[in-house]
Amino acid sequence: MPTRHREVLESASNNRITLTRDPDGCILIFPRSEWEIFSVRIAALPMSARWHKRVYLGSAMDAELDGTGRVLVSPELRAATGITKETLLIGMGSHFELWDKETYAVDEGKALAHGVPDALQGFSF
Repeated sequence: MPTRHREVLESASNNRITLTRDPDGCILIFPRSEWEIFSVRIAALPMSARWHKRVYLGSAMDAELDGTGRVLVSPELRAATGITKETLLIGMGSHFELWDKETYAVDEGKALAHGVPDALQGFSF
């Protein structure tokens, strides 16, 4: 975990995190306090979303950052998301996404090729 995020994780969750896989192909990393909020929202989804509930809740693993901000990502999560060697960590506000670097580049290219999504039409900075 980069140094700039460690202080926040230490104060927000005492270096305790939860990792889970995302159907988009990355590993989601939550401070424990944010995971508790997210997992309640996922558990409340209707039965029609049960496979997504299984993905998020069934693959969740608790972990703790070591003294240098490292965490061991289980082989199961790495295999399920295609993470091999080079990774990319992206801050997403309440959580992080850990991507296989090559997979992210391909998916980002596809997304940007489709242009601006409707949800962002009229959005300004």
